[in-house]
Amino acid sequence: MSDLVSIFLSAAFVENMPLTLFLGLCTFIALSRKTGSAVGLGIAVVAVMGVTVPLNQLIYSALLAPWAWAWAGLPETDLSYLKLIAFIGVIAATVQLLEMVLDRFFPAIYSSFGVFLPLLTVQCAILAGSLFMVERSFTLVESAVFGLGSGTGFATSVVMLGAIRARLAYSHVPEALRGLGITFLLAGMMSLGFSAFAQMVAS
Repeated sequence: MSDLVSIFLSAAFVENMPLTLFLGLCTFIALSRKTGSAVGLGIAVVAVMGVTVPLNQLIYSALLAPWAWAWAGLPETDLSYLKLIAFIGVIAATVQLLEMVLDRFFPAIYSSFGVFLPLLTVQCAILAGSLFMVERSFTLVESAVFGLGSGTGFATSVVMLGAIRARLAYSHVPEALRGLGITFLLAGMMSLGFSAFAQMVAS
């Protein structure tokens, strides 16, 4: 149990996708202008990663990994070179399902995403979750915990940035830093804060 907690906390804070590994910055910056869209993005990423990482683990271990076909008398069959295509296919199907659900039941959140919701299909942070799962040889349960932890870390960071940017609307920001300038500065300072978690683990 302690190992699962460690995997979750490490994925959420020590290896935070946007602020420590710098993955998924396109949607992280674009959809953090308003707190509402940031919360919606965070929930979407948690849902997609929580589903796709364990599902991709099942597909990889049952069909693509070396020796996966040993039960059929084909022990030398290695389809691991197909993992990128398979993972993207699973992510695309999951995002499409999420898009239909949001369009049907939460039209306000769906409209706030705009073009960025379909782009979750090729968002590097979501794909990286499945690739890290393979690299670290996680079991199904560990993959589910890792996916939820990575999604939670992304959601936490994007909601924090969205809240700060909403607050800045009432502040006097120098003209040269308005827009993306101050956003990148904020993201950099938040990254320094999250990197402290890695230093705590290392020590």
